[in-house]
Order: sequence, then structure tokens, then C-alpha cells
Amino acid sequence: MDPRAYYDVMAAGYEAGRHAGYHRFLDEAEVASVADLVRGRDVLEVGCGTGLILVRLARLARRAAGVDLSPGMLAVARDRGLDVEEGDATALPFPDASFDAVVSFKVLAHVPDIRAALSEMARVARPGGIVAAEFYNRHSLRTLFKRVKGPSPIGGGVHDTDVFTRYDSLADVRSYLPADLEVIRIRGIRVAVPVAALMRIPLIGAAIGWQERWLGRTVLARLGGFLVVVARKKH
Repeated sequence: MDPRAYYDVMAAGYEAGRHAGYHRFLDEAEVASVADLVRGRDVLEVGCGTGLILVRLARLARRAAGVDLSPGMLAVARDRGLDVEEGDATALPFPDASFDAVVSFKVLAHVPDIRAALSEMARVARPGGIVAAEFYNRHSLRTLFKRVKGPSPIGGGVHDTDVFTRYDSLADVRSYLPADLEVIRIRGIRVAVPVAALMRIPLIGAAIGWQERWLGRTVLARLGGFLVVVARKKH
């Protein structure tokens, strides 16, 4: 399925159930993984969707902008008052060195030409700035469960298997990075969440969330279902 059409179909019902439980945990964990690096800076989110992450980044950043392929998703983001533009991750509509930090969550695993996307993220980052890119970890329990479980509904009648999806190892990720990016840290998200539904139970969800935030900063981060690889652009 064409990615633009896929996300446009999803747009209307995308946020159903995404303001609590597991999905809220993911959004908050993703923002926390870069919070210290975006505070008071000019930030771009690549693949901002409806703005659930971008609205959180905007509370921290000096300026927060977003770009997304889907007009349907962007319409929701604009209703939130967010600064967003339509564009492709492999051809970002911004000049060189426009942002102090360029981040992307839940998106790059669905971009076939990943090297082009990362090169574009590096291009629009300022020298000394950061690029934070999230990948689906091939070596994780989440990936194993995905393979066993099969297709899952996302919203609007589409399933997660209706769009290109890539699962990477950390070695794969390092091989994708352009030469002007140097990895400075790795964060893991969903390191040990056994079943996502448990996050909907208040006390259990809070306990798992605390455990996850701690594990994601340890050597066990590399087992996370999601890997947030943070790199600095060389001067």
C-alpha cells in the first residue's frame, strides 16, 4: 500500500486509545530519551504524524517544527496549532543546517531508503547538533511477538502489515549513518514490557513504566523493542 494513502486512511482514527496506557508510555519515553538535548533548541520532528510527540517537544524547545508525508495526519497536527509542513523524509523541505536537533520516532522503520532519510536529517542539522533516530530492534521480544502474533489493526481499517516495515540490528543502524554523524548514546524503549495491555492497569502500568525508564538507560537498552540512536553532527 502506498505510504501516503496508508497514513491518510489512518489519520481519522489514529489517536483512538493513544492518550493512555502503553501508547502514552511510548510517547513519553521517546520524548524523555531526547529531552535534555532539545530543551531550549530549534527542533525538527521527521514524521510528526498528528503531533502527539511534537506537542510535547514544543513545551521543551525554543522552536519545534514537524514534517510528514500525510496531509490527513498534518491536518490534525495543524488543529493543535503546531508548525508543520508536508514533505518526504528522503527530501526534507528545509535548508541546510536549519535545526539544533532533528528527531524521528515510529517512522524510520517504514522508510525503505533509510540511508537517504538519515542523510537528510544530518543535512538539516547544524554542526554540533544532534540527530536522534528510532528503529525497530530485530533482536527484541517485541519483534518475536510481532512475528508470532501476525497482523494487528492500526485504525481506519488498515493493519501494521499494510506498509513496508524493517527490523534492524544495532550494527545495521550504525551502517546506515552518514560519515558526519557520531553516535553518542543509545536508549532502549520497551525493554521488558511483557504484554502491552498491562500498561492500562494504573498501578501495574506505573511500576512497569518506572522499570522501563531505568532499564532503557542501562546496558540492557540494546534489548529494547525500540532503539533510539542519538548521534552528534561533526563540526
